[in-house]
Amino acid sequence: MYRRFRRILVGGEYMNFRQALRNRDMDQLRRVPKSDLHNHFVLGGNREYIRRTTGVRIDPIVIPLTSMDEMHQWNNVNMGGHFDNPTMRKLLIDATLVQAKADGVTVLEIGEDVWGLAKFFSNDIAELISTFHLSQSSLYPEVELRLQIGMSRHCPIDYLMLCLDQFWGRTEFYSIDLYGDELSQPIKNFVPIYRMAKENGLVLKAHIGEWGTADDVIEGVELLELDEVQHGIAAAQSRTAVRYLRDNGIRLNVAPSSNVLLGRVRDMKRHPISTLHRNGVEVTVNSDDILLCDSDVSKEYFRLYESGCLTDDELEEIRLNGLKPRKAK
Repeated sequence: MYRRFRRILVGGEYMNFRQALRNRDMDQLRRVPKSDLHNHFVLGGNREYIRRTTGVRIDPIVIPLTSMDEMHQWNNVNMGGHFDNPTMRKLLIDATLVQAKADGVTVLEIGEDVWGLAKFFSNDIAELISTFHLSQSSLYPEVELRLQIGMSRHCPIDYLMLCLDQFWGRTEFYSIDLYGDELSQPIKNFVPIYRMAKENGLVLKAHIGEWGTADDVIEGVELLELDEVQHGIAAAQSRTAVRYLRDNGIRLNVAPSSNVLLGRVRDMKRHPISTLHRNGVEVTVNSDDILLCDSDVSKEYFRLYESGCLTDDELEEIRLNGLKPRKAK
């Protein structure tokens, strides 16, 4: 009964999404509203827009990598020093909004790393916020833009706390995220930061279980009191972890092509997103690094469907998951 009611509620949009998948109609698929809740804007933009405005051609990887060193090599060749100044940083924000609009992304979550405040925005938090909002208003005012505070695991805690001073109390920010090498330092080191983030009403997120284990996912969620996990696919290897995520309502924001091309999953057909979804874990489909992976959200849905990993009904349910409003606990 609920599924039938939901189909009526979304009307033609539901049918358009399913028909687009079945007909392999990418244009129609791009017109259906969707979310992108796991997008690193530096690599999340439209490559044609970047080429047209800067002359820089960025070629994606097409063969799965075997190490993080290879990813860093790709970054040095394709990004290098081209975008390492305030003007080009703003252009990457613009490129991400151009990409979101072209792909029918109506809920977009992106943000700057805390160290970027000083390097690209004169250490002025108002300038950082206004830069994102000006890009939104000029390029895609209809999008629900959720600003995120980004942190690298490689940074010392004292340094991060110092950088975060200007971010606390700014209601323009929706969430906080932690990314980088999962093994660079223990997750428990970040507990004081996440306590502050919770006090500030932020949605708490972190990259865990992309390279680590199912136990790492549980530990990270418990210690940091996370609302959502970026990737988290290692949890599929453990029934205990799957039950834990399901029973505690922890959402996983998954980026399937990224997982395949970075060698974390053998192929799309066997991506663990199907195991997670079918066992009651809330998941969403996202782009991660568009410039690196030659993907976007529509392509992710299409690849999951075409590979047989998930059905059109399952993908529709996941699409709607990403459009639902969420609040910090």
